[in-house]
Amino acid sequence: MTSTADPAKAHQPRFTAALLHPRHWPTWLLLGLWWLVSKLPLAALLRLGRVLGRLMYLAGGSRRRIVERNIELCFPELSAGQRRALVKANFASYGMAVFEVAISWWWSHRRLENIVRVSGVEHLEALDGQGALLMAMHFTTLELGGQAINRLASIDAMYRPHKSPVYEYVQSVGRLKNSPDSAIYPRKDVRGVTRALRRGRVIWYAPDQDYGRKQSVFAPFFGVAAASVTATAKFARLGNARVLPFTHFRRADGSGYEVTVHPPLEDFPGEDEVADAARINAIVETFVRHCPDQYLWAHRRFKTRPPGEPPLYARDPK
Repeated sequence: MTSTADPAKAHQPRFTAALLHPRHWPTWLLLGLWWLVSKLPLAALLRLGRVLGRLMYLAGGSRRRIVERNIELCFPELSAGQRRALVKANFASYGMAVFEVAISWWWSHRRLENIVRVSGVEHLEALDGQGALLMAMHFTTLELGGQAINRLASIDAMYRPHKSPVYEYVQSVGRLKNSPDSAIYPRKDVRGVTRALRRGRVIWYAPDQDYGRKQSVFAPFFGVAAASVTATAKFARLGNARVLPFTHFRRADGSGYEVTVHPPLEDFPGEDEVADAARINAIVETFVRHCPDQYLWAHRRFKTRPPGEPPLYARDPK
């Protein structure tokens, strides 16, 4: 992979004096405290994360109801007690993710190497200049997984900009720190991503959320009809790109993380966009079943319903 990103066509972090305005000082203070806590050992950070997750669970609210509903829909075979345990474990993962983001942005290469094992990089090397979608999934270890692979291979990413300009700046710097050739593309920059793929870039991309009816088809996810983006197949076709599933799991004993680039999909895309979307959903489902407590169940994955079907969530948060 010798091609480089096109910074002129992608978002690059840029510090400006406006970020020092007094209205941003509270954000800088919180980020500074977050950075300071991140210096603790991994075991201590994960313990703090579990405590934070427990507090988040007890606080309840709409997000907990969404998690409970999603797990009820996706794991009907579980008993009420088993579902409750999975919900609690999921909130523990959210708490740990707060500190895993800090680890990914602020830990040194040496510290990261001690806790992360990466496999499958040979699949990226075998691309031999062809562009590819590194098909990620919304696990709570998302930030750490992306940072781990970007230390070994220059990749770009699609993302959703943050509303806070200070957080956006710090986030962008953290994500790009290990690869100066990388770039990040706002989610709506379809042309920029397509051009990057044609130049032979590898793009981190996660298709497993409900982005509404536009540009989506309905395909099963855990047996439930879900609005599923068709962009994975379209990017692969327009960018002449391969699609490589990408996973990142926290080890059960808390000793570190397993990050894996899986082999590229064969015969993808096909001729049927619904079949393509169903195939992507099935891949995501397989990996979610491997570590269901680490998946982002707080997202309303089934918010958009097929015509005539009733909503699946009792109330939608603002």
